[in-house]
Amino acid sequence: AYDEAGSGLPLLLVHGWPYDRTMWAGQLSGLATYARVLAPDLRGVGGSTVRGPYTMDQYADDLAAFLDSLGIARAVVCGLSMGGYISFAMLRRHRDRIRGLILADTRATADTDELRANRARLIALIEQEGMTALAARQLEPSVARSTLERQAPLADTVRRMMASVPAEGAIGALRAMAERPDSTPLLGTIDVPTLFVGGAEDGITPPDVLRTMAAAVPHSRVEILEHGGHLSPLERPAAFNHVVTEFLGALLYD
Repeated sequence: AYDEAGSGLPLLLVHGWPYDRTMWAGQLSGLATYARVLAPDLRGVGGSTVRGPYTMDQYADDLAAFLDSLGIARAVVCGLSMGGYISFAMLRRHRDRIRGLILADTRATADTDELRANRARLIALIEQEGMTALAARQLEPSVARSTLERQAPLADTVRRMMASVPAEGAIGALRAMAERPDSTPLLGTIDVPTLFVGGAEDGITPPDVLRTMAAAVPHSRVEILEHGGHLSPLERPAAFNHVVTEFLGALLYD
C-alpha cells in the first residue's frame, strides 16, 4: 500500500517504527510541487501484507521491488529512524537505485546490548498487553516535550497511529532492528548527495548523533529543527519540507 503525490524527481519516504505511511501526510501535501512523492507502508504495517520475513535487507528489497513496479530507476531515499536503517540496507544492496539520501532522526551504529534488551522488553509488552500499551509507553520518547505541551491533537494522532500497527509487524520490526549490522563503515563510502535532518529535542537520536554521521559523509549537510523531536517531519512539517526542498533543488542542478 502506498500514497503518491506530485511529479518529477521521485522521492521515496520510508517511515519509522512503530508507524505507517500516514506519518508523511505533511510531506505528501507540502513537497508534491517539487517531487513525485511516494510513501509506502512497509510490510507488516498499514495496508501492506502482514507477513515475514522481517529484516532490514528484506525491507530494502521490498522497496527496490516497489520502485520496479512503478518503473522508477532511481529515487531520492528519505528514511526516518528505522527507515534510516533500511536506507543503509538499500545502500548495501541497491546503491544504484539511490539518487540522493535524506537520513532523518536515525543512526548508523548497531544496537548495543542495552538497546537489544529494551527491544526484548517491548516485544514482551506487546505480547502481554498489546499495541495500545506500547503506544502509551512510546509516545513520550517519540515526540518533543513542546509537542506534548503545545500540540495535544498531534500527540494523540501519533498515539493512535502506533496503536493501530499490527502486533506481528511491530514485533518483526523490533527483532529486525535488534539484528541489524553496524552501518558506520558505509558512511565514508556514500557518494550521493546526503542530507541529515533531525529534531533539536530528539532524545532517541540526539543532534550530535547526526552531526557525527555527517562529519563522516563527504559533501553532506546537517539541519537541526528547533522544537522537533524524534518525529521531526510530523512535528515540524513546514521546517522539514523547507530543508528538503532546498536539497531537492540543489540535486536538480547538480
